[in-house]
Amino acid sequence: MTQPLPIATIKSQYPDEWVLLGNPVMDEDRLDVVAGVPLFHSKDKKEVCYIGRDKTADFAKITLVYTGTRRATRKITGIFNRVAR
Repeated sequence: MTQPLPIATIKSQYPDEWVLLGNPVMDEDRLDVVAGVPLFHSKDKKEVCYIGRDKTADFAKITLVYTGTRRATRKITGIFNRVAR
């Protein structure tokens, strides 16, 4: 079986992509992924989820990571104001 790669190496090999990792090694304090075995990668998250599913059979745990910078999420406003009235 392939040895896990550090997350820094994965980010440099697959910049701004979704990467499916087998047997991820987690930082127990912050619950961050620190290493894993890259199984499949793509810029399209759905492609990684659907095509990568067949590559996960030999792994006890899997996770999906994004190696780029996440865009800021839109702020939802006004919902709580309407409910509270």
